[in-house]
Amino acid sequence: MMLPLPPGEFRAYLFDCDGTVADSMPLHYRAWSQAVGEWGCDFPEDLFYAWGGRTVPDIIAGLNATRGLAMPVAEVDERREDLYQRLLPQLTAVPEVLAHIEHAHGRVPFAVVSGGARASVSASLDRLGLLDRFDLMVCAEDYTRAKPDPEAFLLAAAGLGVAPEHCVVFEDTDLGVAAATAAGMAWVRVPPPWQRGTVPA
Repeated sequence: MMLPLPPGEFRAYLFDCDGTVADSMPLHYRAWSQAVGEWGCDFPEDLFYAWGGRTVPDIIAGLNATRGLAMPVAEVDERREDLYQRLLPQLTAVPEVLAHIEHAHGRVPFAVVSGGARASVSASLDRLGLLDRFDLMVCAEDYTRAKPDPEAFLLAAAGLGVAPEHCVVFEDTDLGVAAATAAGMAWVRVPPPWQRGTVPA
């Protein structure tokens, strides 16, 4: 089943990766939970999803502040990413988004616009067999202002040579939707895993 598109003539599709193209958020949560748990930090699942779209340093800083901890950002991030990579064989695509990719590929250009590191995003898309579907990748290393700032989406539109008003964004977080709106782009909200019935047991 495809998610409905907003009205308009769209000449480019921009996709967030985690939780949008890749049904990776349950796996990311498991990696996060173990990584911070090794520092005696609990990270409730509802908080993890509420903080969706925040950068890794911002999440670790938030956990440190609320838990009275001093977890080192680089060390926790490296451990979290290593744990996620080990879970990659379990990764699947979000069916409702995959349907759009299969339907529109070759007709309009695609970009991935992610807050994740390029290596991690590439690994996820490669695992799904979708890496070659995207004409452009805009990842954390490519911009300075994270979502909800529109910088990343505007970079993607410029890179594809498509005006923002002719782009449609697929996003799963409030921050991502806010960034798309600020960029002057239409958007499609991707439901969270529990609304799609795909949360692993």
